[in-house]
Amino acid sequence: MPSKLSHLILGFTFAALTLFSVGCGGGSNSSNDSNTNTQAPAVQNGTVNMMVSDASTEDWATIGVKVLAISLVPQGGGTPVSVYTAPTPAPMINLVELDQLSEILGNLTVASGTYTSANLTISANPGDVVLTASADPSVGFAGTAGATIPLNQIDIQGATGSSGSLTAPASVTLVSPLVVTAGQSNALDLEFDLSHPAFIVNHVPVGSGMTMWAVNFSGPVRHHPTPDLTRLVLRHSYGSVSAVSSDDSSITITKDFPVEPPTNPETAIASMQSLSILADSTNGTLFYDLDAGTTTKITGFSAEASTIVGKYVRVAARYQANGTLVAVRVWSSSTFNNVFVSPEGHVLHVNTSTDIITVQNELGAGVPITINGSTQFYFRTPWNATADATPIATGTSFLTSHNFVRGFKVHVSVNPLQTPLVAQEIDIENARFDGNISAATSSGFTYTRNFNTAGDDYTVTLNYIASSTPNGTDYNGNAISGFKWWNLTFPTLLNDGATAINNFISATNGAVNFGGSVGLFDAWGESYAIWNDPANPNGWALPLAVLDPETAPLGVVAAGYSSGAFTFTVPGGVNAVTTNLSTTSGSATLVYQVDRTNNIVTITSVDITTTAGQNTITSNLVTSAPVKVFGVPQANGTIKAYVVFYYTGTKSSE
Repeated sequence: MPSKLSHLILGFTFAALTLFSVGCGGGSNSSNDSNTNTQAPAVQNGTVNMMVSDASTEDWATIGVKVLAISLVPQGGGTPVSVYTAPTPAPMINLVELDQLSEILGNLTVASGTYTSANLTISANPGDVVLTASADPSVGFAGTAGATIPLNQIDIQGATGSSGSLTAPASVTLVSPLVVTAGQSNALDLEFDLSHPAFIVNHVPVGSGMTMWAVNFSGPVRHHPTPDLTRLVLRHSYGSVSAVSSDDSSITITKDFPVEPPTNPETAIASMQSLSILADSTNGTLFYDLDAGTTTKITGFSAEASTIVGKYVRVAARYQANGTLVAVRVWSSSTFNNVFVSPEGHVLHVNTSTDIITVQNELGAGVPITINGSTQFYFRTPWNATADATPIATGTSFLTSHNFVRGFKVHVSVNPLQTPLVAQEIDIENARFDGNISAATSSGFTYTRNFNTAGDDYTVTLNYIASSTPNGTDYNGNAISGFKWWNLTFPTLLNDGATAINNFISATNGAVNFGGSVGLFDAWGESYAIWNDPANPNGWALPLAVLDPETAPLGVVAAGYSSGAFTFTVPGGVNAVTTNLSTTSGSATLVYQVDRTNNIVTITSVDITTTAGQNTITSNLVTSAPVKVFGVPQANGTIKAYVVFYYTGTKSSE
């Protein structure tokens, strides 16, 4: 099963800030004149460092969206508080590039208070959502490798407004209220979850006809608390330097966004948002002057103060616990294209015979990059300043023994004038391993991953991190150490602590057998590894695993829905498999009716916690009805369903 775990995380980090409003009357008058210089009551605010991030999908090079506005709804109701408005033109955010990363949109201000939900406004005109297929998608993918889906084949669900001003709303109820307090830091993560089967739904008509892609913003957006700000891995930020602080400790940049899809040469969309970024006064910040071709380690910007204002920069930064940003590395140039032209994307191929890696760009094309004896590999660890700034390996030997595999998300620094491109530095922004899970023991387990290109396949056994290794906090703010895992369905229900590994072993022992040419349907997951843990010095170890629901082939109902279950068969299989649905509010199976009429695809949610929903599913999941199941195999040979699709109107072959 190809990985589809992707998130757009809108992360708001709240730091202390007190603002004072001064009434009219002439601020130059004496402060003793209370009639002419009256100070208004203090207004408490928090600074919002707003970010977006997501994870990976094998099938897409670009999933582009334009977030126009975000607001927070106060507890008890009231007027939503605006926290983000996009610049004009609105930048397109490519979710695929934000694989478990956070894209900082800017420093914003929000009034102190308690907020219980968030509203997002997404642009929904033709062309405002862009889908470009990967250069090497999974077997059976309905699109064409490397091709952009035509606009007339994309249905944006829930679009409202007039032509040219169409928008799609998304509203999220927070798992727990967000309390913004002056003098403290806080964070909020909202996810557009590309792993959600109802986010991007393709409909391929039986026989012949045009494939349609429905993009649905209602449902896949959810709240995913991330209380530990220092563990956020940030995407490189682009901007133009507007000022250097009076003590030379920091620069202020105006946030720039590259045009999506990229142009040649790349140009920037300037925003109204600014970021203040400190130099690392303790460990030093690496500063690359791309115009001069020099590299220096700096602890402040005194040497650059006279020349850097007005220049473009690319910054690899990390958050400190107090919400301030510290630069790990800074690239500077008088032209935006120079700081932008450094391949960024997912690793598409690793050729250990030629020492060439291929990184997929946003146009769906693979960019070949040579690794030589001087190439330095970094692994982003913002919670450890020294490790974040220290290479973990140098040279070609790092490509062997599955230390560097397809699916990693990287940002490569190159000399753009050199042919062929040679990697000077590679930032590994995440080290993702995924696949079928087997041989889980008390020390680790095995991932087996098969791709469309067989040369990229791997089977690798990885250790859990040591039980004493700090591993963030739970959603109550309690510190966690050692391995943790969760089901994708319930990201807020962590398995951690002394029983986590035994529970994981039990959870991954399930398998479903369709028989025939289909065979086993077994546990699937993905993990983001860390480097040099005590459990595996100078190697990868797993701090976490997410069990993803497997996608069964499109099948037909063999025995209709009754008492929370039905059976179905799939082409090539010989066994009817039982699927169990939950009707418990808060953890119910998600059921969707997918209708296609006159080349318009409509996705309708069915709430099976209600009597009406039960009646609807009972009348539709009948013998021979087409059905698609996404679920987790159980030890008893059944499937615990996460999502169920049934189809009406034009039948689908997908």
